[in-house]
Amino acid sequence: METNRITAPLPGPPSPDREIHLRDYIRVLQKRKMTIFTFLAITFFTVVIVTFSSTPLYTASTQVLIEKNNGPGGLEGTRPYNYWDPDFLTTQFEIIRSDNVARRVVEQLHLDTRYKEYFLEDLEEESSPLASFMQTIQGFLSGLFGSSDEAVGNGDGSGEDALMATVAPLTDAELIAQMIRNNLSVTPITNTKTVYIYYTNKYPAMAKMVVDAVVQAYKDEMLEIKHSTSNYALQWMTAKADEERKKLEKSELALQRYKREHDLVTVENKLAVYPQRLAEFSKQLSDAQAEQKEYEALYAKIKATGEDYKNIETIPVFADSKVLQNLRDKVYSVEQKVKELSKKYGYKHPIMIQAKSERDLLLKEQRFEIKRIIEATKNAYELAKSREKNLKKLLAESKAGMLDINERFMQYTIMKREVDMNRAIYDNLTSSIKTANVTEQSQDVKIWVIEKAEVPMYPSSPRKRRNLALGLLLGLFGGTGLAFFVEYLDNTVKTAEELERHFQLTVLGSVEEIKVKGETIESYLVHNPLSPLAESYRLIRSGLLLSSPDHPPRSLLVTSMAPKEGKTATTANLARILAQSDKKVLIIDCDMRRPRMHALFSQSNSYGLSNYLTGDRHQSLVQIIPDEQLSLITAGAIPPNPAELLNSDGMQQLLDQMLDDYDFVLLDSPPIQSVTDSLTLSRLVDGTVLVVRSGKTTYDTLDNGMKKLREVNAHLLGFVLNGFSKSGGDSGYYGYYDYYSKDS
Repeated sequence: METNRITAPLPGPPSPDREIHLRDYIRVLQKRKMTIFTFLAITFFTVVIVTFSSTPLYTASTQVLIEKNNGPGGLEGTRPYNYWDPDFLTTQFEIIRSDNVARRVVEQLHLDTRYKEYFLEDLEEESSPLASFMQTIQGFLSGLFGSSDEAVGNGDGSGEDALMATVAPLTDAELIAQMIRNNLSVTPITNTKTVYIYYTNKYPAMAKMVVDAVVQAYKDEMLEIKHSTSNYALQWMTAKADEERKKLEKSELALQRYKREHDLVTVENKLAVYPQRLAEFSKQLSDAQAEQKEYEALYAKIKATGEDYKNIETIPVFADSKVLQNLRDKVYSVEQKVKELSKKYGYKHPIMIQAKSERDLLLKEQRFEIKRIIEATKNAYELAKSREKNLKKLLAESKAGMLDINERFMQYTIMKREVDMNRAIYDNLTSSIKTANVTEQSQDVKIWVIEKAEVPMYPSSPRKRRNLALGLLLGLFGGTGLAFFVEYLDNTVKTAEELERHFQLTVLGSVEEIKVKGETIESYLVHNPLSPLAESYRLIRSGLLLSSPDHPPRSLLVTSMAPKEGKTATTANLARILAQSDKKVLIIDCDMRRPRMHALFSQSNSYGLSNYLTGDRHQSLVQIIPDEQLSLITAGAIPPNPAELLNSDGMQQLLDQMLDDYDFVLLDSPPIQSVTDSLTLSRLVDGTVLVVRSGKTTYDTLDNGMKKLREVNAHLLGFVLNGFSKSGGDSGYYGYYDYYSKDS
């Protein structure tokens, strides 16, 4: 019997992604809510532990005016301009936080002797393992949230100090100075020249005392920098001026000696004459070359005419000759006379002979004059060539002389420039020494305390409410971001809606994942015929029966992309549902590599499809499944060449024969990605059903498999989404099932 196989083509490539709606984001949040809650809980409790285990710290502050001292207005030439320096305040901040200022504070307040215990006890606490762990956590969170305006040190140079500590042990004064630097911060006030200096300590009085001492130590440091810089600058400029004076004298002597040795007294006059001569020679050479080209062309034209005296007289030099013009007139008159006499006398008449002799004599004179002009033209051409050659030689000699005088003058210019530069450096150094002596006692920076420090009454750290709020926000937003990141990396099929949108192909139904202990999807359907799971297979059956406009497909291939996606269970359950409609249903296990259908129905696999296709037909092939109104053809013994057997004429004949006896024939085949068996069988059946495992089958795998099916022109009836979970967010396929589950 010939089957009316439906040959509709596969759907084309997937359409572009649709616009993402708010419900898609809500679905992701619902699906990944445990990830969000876990991240939120870990983050929040970490912040709580760090916050409530931290020691309260107090911050004292003082406001200071820092600006440049531009000097008195009456001092001419010292600081004529009050220019803007963008790096001035930044430099002052670094000086305030420098190690020198911190050591001055230690010396002024005797912190390494009188108040030693207030600082070194902090080092003992920081050395404990718990404190080290908490400090690491706190540093990480501080890097994320940023430091407060009231009290945080920048920790500059801590890596350098740690390296030095491995080389030599630090003294108490150095340790305390390092601690002061770590807890000291400077904050400028926008659009002003004032800054706030903060110092943080767990003792309020100590915080106030140190911040006042920092201002005084900063003033002392600036005075010392000014004094040291001025002394060093004067010493350096004096030594440098003496060195530049010697260089100036040496360069002047060298310049004079060079002028004398190379006779450069009149070099500037020579430089003026040479260009004029070069220009004159260049003009003469151009004229000579033009004249030479003109004579060359004329002589070539004369040589080209040869002995043709009639044509040669058309050349301008011959046509313009007065002698030739007179001879041409005489020749013309004699020829007219010969013509008139020829009318009266014969050729041998004496008068005719005399007239012809006169004409021949004139023609001879004409040729002689032409030859003379030719020789004159040749001589003029030779003279033009010689003149051009001489002018080229004179021009080359002039250029060589010009280059020589230029080289000497260039060296003279270099040496003179060196003398001028040395003189300028020496004059500037002399002027700077005088200026430095005048301004040595002035101060470059003005420092004025605007607001003195007070003893802080409330701790500045930790700020518990802010930390808890930030911990909550960080946990919430971080968990949300992590959820979307995990969702982005998940490329598996999750919902029927996504599957239909991606491939533009119908999802026949979704099968929920069985979570009942001790039950499998095959046994659950038998034991619970009115469950939502059974209704899902009935929905798939309805979709198959309505998938073709003329008649439902009778031969079906059930396959998947990869193993363990549920194709065998889907085949068995779909056959059960079809058999409940009083239809004769046959299952053929075409998976001859890893057959499983015989074990599912507790049947023998000693004789099956492989035996039949290899010619062994001595016994009955079809096995009747008791109590289920089903028939089964098992896979049989595993052959070495399953693909060749399934592609044989015997397989087509068997399928046609079974369709005569059964209403529906379902073929269970190996996965598409593993072997080509399913592609071969897809050309023998009316339609193919593709089983997709939710959360396991990836879109990349599906795209590859669909491409293979499209190449063999297989007819896909639709997808079956297997192992679906209601928590995935797509409950559209389950509202109908829930209705029946309540009744059951």
